[in-house]
Amino acid sequence: MKEKKSGRTRIVAFRLMPGEYTRLETTCKKTTIRHLSECLRRLIFNKPVTRYVRNQSLDEFMAEMVLLRKELNAIGLNFNQAVRRLHTLDHVSQMQFWLKGFEQDKDVLFCKVEEIKNRINLISDQWLQ
Repeated sequence: MKEKKSGRTRIVAFRLMPGEYTRLETTCKKTTIRHLSECLRRLIFNKPVTRYVRNQSLDEFMAEMVLLRKELNAIGLNFNQAVRRLHTLDHVSQMQFWLKGFEQDKDVLFCKVEEIKNRINLISDQWLQ
């Protein structure tokens, strides 16, 4: 025969107004705890509750970084294609044309890198305040 585990055997029931229940449910959803009953136990017995925290400035920063990453990837792809093309060139005039395009791509790349640096500096200044 299997032995029963001695677990929680007492039930405590109480009633809440709809607004109170919604507030309790919202509070518990903002934590790392998955079950409402476990959240209530921790709150009642003053045990630590880990809450999710969203940093709005970090969200904005990440959105900008995603866009910059896409742009940098596109520039990198163009650069790789240009280098492949360079290896197939055999005339000086073709190489000169390629070098002009390369200079433009390099300027765009350096501009984007500078933009990333400036944005990172701005975010770090905000965090250090």
